[in-house]
Amino acid sequence: MSDDQPDVPVICPKCDTRTQVPLDDVSESVARHNDQLHDGEAVAEVDPAIREHLADRVAEDIGLLD
Repeated sequence: MSDDQPDVPVICPKCDTRTQVPLDDVSESVARHNDQLHDGEAVAEVDPAIREHLADRVAEDIGLLD
């Protein structure tokens, strides 16, 4: 894992927490949090604003918005 890897904001409204997780660890961290604290229920997630921004950028990059 590289030191210059971006961190991704992850939120859990049920726990009222917000944390920064390295991009490569996001999926595992979210799954672990939800498994340990919420019986596997998908509560914690990548900040929705960031997720929407990334989806828009990907759509733009692959020409879906043309």
